[in-house]
Amino acid sequence: MSAENELDYQFLESTVKALVDNPEEVKIDRTVDEMGVLLTLNVSPDDMGKIIGRQGNTAKAIRILLRVVGMKNNARVNLKINEPENGKRPETTVDEAIDDLKI
Repeated sequence: MSAENELDYQFLESTVKALVDNPEEVKIDRTVDEMGVLLTLNVSPDDMGKIIGRQGNTAKAIRILLRVVGMKNNARVNLKINEPENGKRPETTVDEAIDDLKI
């Protein structure tokens, strides 16, 4: 990869590593095809919430900024965030949730 084509990768890597608690677990795969550039992001299950953000706002912002970086290089850049294995939230009953609130 040339340095010019890696700008999207470098941007995503530095942004995500700044947001998470486990930067050593950040893994990014970059693939290029006729549709453009696809960056696939894997993070620690503990950091998933930090990357997604409330109502997905952090993920949306990262995607928008990646598109801007891509436009600078005449490339369409997309981000796929892989859900970690065992990434489903544990199911809690209403009673357990109320107990957690300590009301």
